[in-house]
Parts: sequence; structure tokens; C-alpha cells
Amino acid sequence: MKKRFTEDGWRDAPWFRSLVSALKSCKTEEEIGNFVRDVGTLSEMQAWSERLEVAKQLARGLSYRQVAENTGASTTTVTRVAKFIEDGEGGYRKYLVSNKKSLQCEHLAKEDAKEEAKNGGVQKAGVLQKYLNK
Repeated sequence: MKKRFTEDGWRDAPWFRSLVSALKSCKTEEEIGNFVRDVGTLSEMQAWSERLEVAKQLARGLSYRQVAENTGASTTTVTRVAKFIEDGEGGYRKYLVSNKKSLQCEHLAKEDAKEEAKNGGVQKAGVLQKYLNK
């Protein structure tokens, strides 16, 4: 019988702990890439990469439909990623917050500048920050 993770026990499952430990042992981006390639199929790596790109585009303020069109992800995947950004374990959110500056698009900077001008020069939370603060 195949072992399955459950919502209540995935974090403590020995196989998962071993996977986390193996990832943690990687010292460089190249080592992580090599490890992920060895344990994952190309389809799995594609899916993980797609989901991260979906999260980044959602954080930039794009609509679900725009993100689906840009990435080729299904609207179901886009919705699932958005749910995990808002209600997940915090992994996406931590990545998005720590990479906030590199995720900012030029159009968001312009929107933030317009918002600041409307508020008499007072800078309020940017579009990305508003999304991440939900």
C-alpha cells in the first residue's frame, strides 16, 4: 500500500522530514537544482516552477485570468496558489515578502506613485504589500 501524507501529519512524516533535511544539506543553488532534478520528474519541476510564477504574478496584482494566460496554468491552479498564499503555511508569503523589491513591476511603481500623489505625498502600502497583507 502506498504511503500518503495527510493534512494532520505531513509535516511529521519521516519521509517528508528526510526530504527537508536533504534540501537543507544543499549548499548552493546548483546543488539544490541537481537534487531537485534527481528526485523530481521534469513534469514535477515544471509544475513547481509554474506555481511559483503564478504566485509572483498574483503578488504583482495581475488578475487570475491574466496569470492563467501568461503562464499556461489552469484557473484552478491559479486559484489554488492564491488560496495557499492567503491561507497556507506561509511559504509563498515568506518568499514573496523577502523578494518584494525584485517582484515589483514598473506599472506597480507607477500606481504607487499615483497613490502617493493622491494622498498628499504620504506613502501608503504598495499594491504588492496590500496583496501580501490580506
